[in-house]
Amino acid sequence: QGATDILIERLSENADLRLKVREKIFAEGGLNVGKAEKAKPNSKYEMYFTYEEKIENLLKKENSHRYLAIRRGWMEEELTLSIGGGSKHPELESDLIGTFENEACTKRDSMVAPVLLKAAKLALKAHVLPSIENEAHKAMKDLADGEAIQVFSENLKKLLLASPFGPKAVVGVDPGIRTGCKVAVVNDSGKFVADTVIYLQTEDQKSKAKELLKSIVETGGIRAIAVGNGTAGRETEAFIRAALKEANLTVPVVMVSESGASVYSASEVAREEFPELDLTVRGAISIARRLQDPLSELVKVDPKAIGVGQYQHDVSPNSLKKSLELVVDTCVNSVGVNLNTASYHLLKRVSGIGEALAKSIVEVRSQKGLFKSRKELQDVPRFSTKTFEQAAGFLRVPESENPLDNTGVHPERYSALEEIATRMGKSLKELASRDAVTEIRNSKDFSNELKEKLGELTYQDVLSELEKPGRDPRESFVAFSYRDDIFELKDVKPEMICPGIVTNVTNFGAFVDVGVHQDGFGFHDERSARRLFEAGIRQGKSGTRRAWRSSPSQYETGRSTAQT
Repeated sequence: QGATDILIERLSENADLRLKVREKIFAEGGLNVGKAEKAKPNSKYEMYFTYEEKIENLLKKENSHRYLAIRRGWMEEELTLSIGGGSKHPELESDLIGTFENEACTKRDSMVAPVLLKAAKLALKAHVLPSIENEAHKAMKDLADGEAIQVFSENLKKLLLASPFGPKAVVGVDPGIRTGCKVAVVNDSGKFVADTVIYLQTEDQKSKAKELLKSIVETGGIRAIAVGNGTAGRETEAFIRAALKEANLTVPVVMVSESGASVYSASEVAREEFPELDLTVRGAISIARRLQDPLSELVKVDPKAIGVGQYQHDVSPNSLKKSLELVVDTCVNSVGVNLNTASYHLLKRVSGIGEALAKSIVEVRSQKGLFKSRKELQDVPRFSTKTFEQAAGFLRVPESENPLDNTGVHPERYSALEEIATRMGKSLKELASRDAVTEIRNSKDFSNELKEKLGELTYQDVLSELEKPGRDPRESFVAFSYRDDIFELKDVKPEMICPGIVTNVTNFGAFVDVGVHQDGFGFHDERSARRLFEAGIRQGKSGTRRAWRSSPSQYETGRSTAQT
């Protein structure tokens, strides 16, 4: 027995044999899936009850999501998993056994041959195969995790950079049936003004709601009404549109995603902001603010709660968190932050600042008033020179006398621009204009001088900032509306064309909200899905969908085109 154990150990640790097994499994092996004893009736994993797919196929990015779906079914004890040759390569295991037997026993007619052959089989099946199978599972899981996290990150970025309505007074409506619709008014800076409730069940209630909405819009200088897209959202939107039309008020009514709003309403952040308000009122405020500036409001919510990813609960939590946090930080810095109006939640995302300094900035601002320039950041406790170098270019001060403080130009570049402005006979305010930039580009002397001082890449970035000082890099807002003749799935007819908002893109297709309380889905190749999402996620720029109802329980969409 001792000699057998030694032989098994030697065969198991033989690098050449392990390599042959690895290559064979990864090239010819497959994932074999079956129905588990605990599988539920009408299981969502029914398509995998008799399923097999080659490992090399699942190690392609476009197919990686299937491994996560299968793995979830296995975790929920509805599927069984094994790795082997399957129906396509039934001889795989016997071939590997033969390889090990040839290595262990060269003389099959010897007295010890049976012992050696048994040791070879044990080495393969008890030691090497389980190890290589674990490697295969890890390879498929790592690839699927990475791809799912990338998809989530890209979708989140598009959502965070959605078009802002801007600093205008907005009414936020959190729809409700039994408990009524919570209505919250915020002013142009997003500050909460007032709240009320409207009920839409009886004709008398609807009549009172119309009068109340008319009064709020007329007296509050309301520029738009944001309606949450949750339960009764479409019905509430239709009622408000009709009420405004009846009152001859031309105020846009926009459906806004409620994803993560309930998480925010119950969060510590919301309790700090509105300790006296009900959760539903906080939700209505958040809906209004999301229309004004999606980025400023969504940074308060855990990115995972926004729900724009595929299999987000199946991937590595730490890797997902790290990636999503980076996306949020990148978006905040690319847009820039108004030093005098930004919340603590936005400021802490700025490069170099963090939580402690963000709180210090807000505290100094509340005690001393608005910042008059970027230089005044040096008055903030613990705001070091190094931090200033990292953060200054991402912070905007519209109230500053120096127009460069309201651009993405870093203070380190001010002196070079001041010299050019003097040579051109212009003030810095005049320099920050399209005409001045055109003059610089057309002058070899001015352009070469700036390139020499700034470098080619920085030169181009600086001129772009000067062309549009204080610009917002996000798309301009365009109001969007659904078809006014569909509210539920049963309203959708074959071949009906429905404008919609692309809410989520995965490697296997895109989900589209066409206003029927259930997202449609269309299969796409990755390129078309990305293009559709980029067109659709911007507020008011929807992905146009040709939609049809495939069965009472399933809704699908297809033949997508991007409407821009």
